Amino acid sequence: MSPDKPYDVLVIGAGPAALSAAIYTTREDLSTVLVEKGVVGGLAAITDRIDNYPGFPEGVTGMELAEDLWKQAERFGTKIEYGEVTAVDGKDKVKKVSTTAGEMYSKAVLIATGTDWKKLGIPGEDKYYGRGVHYCATCDGPLYRDKKLVVVGGGNSAIQESIFLTKFASHIDLLVRGDSLRASEILQHELEEVKDKITIHFNTATDEILGDEKLVNKVIGTDKKTGEKQEFACEGVFVFIGLKPTTDFLASSGVERNEFGFVKTDGDLRTNIEGIFAAGDVRDGATMQIASATGEGATAALKIREYLHVNR
Repeated sequence: MSPDKPYDVLVIGAGPAALSAAIYTTREDLSTVLVEKGVVGGLAAITDRIDNYPGFPEGVTGMELAEDLWKQAERFGTKIEYGEVTAVDGKDKVKKVSTTAGEMYSKAVLIATGTDWKKLGIPGEDKYYGRGVHYCATCDGPLYRDKKLVVVGGGNSAIQESIFLTKFASHIDLLVRGDSLRASEILQHELEEVKDKITIHFNTATDEILGDEKLVNKVIGTDKKTGEKQEFACEGVFVFIGLKPTTDFLASSGVERNEFGFVKTDGDLRTNIEGIFAAGDVRDGATMQIASATGEGATAALKIREYLHVNR
C-alpha cells in the first residue's frame, strides 16, 4: 500500500494478540495486514502444550492453537507480510512503517510483537547458538534423543520445558541461580514425576558454555555458597531465564516505553502517539497469558475501529 492508499490497520507481529485483533478488524471490513519476522503464532506456537486456554479441556498444542487462529483471521481476509519492522513513524495521520521488505502505510498501527527469550550474556552462548545452545525445547528438543542436557532457569518456562525435554534426553542438569524454584506448584508436582531424569542444582550461577570447533560439550558454573567451580558435561544447553519485550524498533518512534522496554498504554490500549495502539505481552502491565493476549487483541481492534470512525 502507498501513502495515498494505506491499509486501515497494520499489525506488527502475528502472535495471539495480533491474530485476535485481525479477526475482529477484518470482520469489520477494515483492510488489515500483519507484519511478522518469524513464526505465525509467536512464542505460543512453539509452546509444547497449553493447558489453561479456555475451551480446551484436554489442553492444546501451541502450534494447533496458532494455526487455528491464523486460519480464522485468513478466512476473513487478513493478509500477512514477512519481514522485520525497523522503524515506525507516527507523526502524520497516515503512519509509515519501515520494514526489511520495504515501506508500508496504514491509518492505524497495532504493536503486538510480544516478547522474546532473554539471554544469559555469557561466553560461548552466541558462539554455539544453534549448535548446542537453544531457547525452544519444542523446536530443538528432538535433536537430543538419549543425550545429556543442561537447562538454565527456575521459573515456569524452565520447568515446563525441562519436563518436555525428558521425552528425549537421557538426563538433564537443571541450573537454578536461586535457592528455590519459582515455578507454579502444579509444575513442581509434575516435575516430581520425572525426577529420576532431572538433577536440580540450586544456588548455581552459569558462567560459560564450552565445546569443540562445532558443538557444545560442557557448561561451567559456580556454586554461589562455596564459590567452587562446577562442570556439567552435556551435548546441549537450553536457556529459559525470562522474557524481554520486542520493542527495539520503536527507538526513534516516540512511543513511550517503561524502563524494561514494555510499551505504555492507557485503559483503551492507546499509546501516547495518536493512532498507535499496543496489545498482548509487549504492553506494560500485561499478564503474560495467552488468554489475556487474545482478549486484548479483540479490545484493541474495537478501539481501533472507533478511532478510524472518528478520524475518517
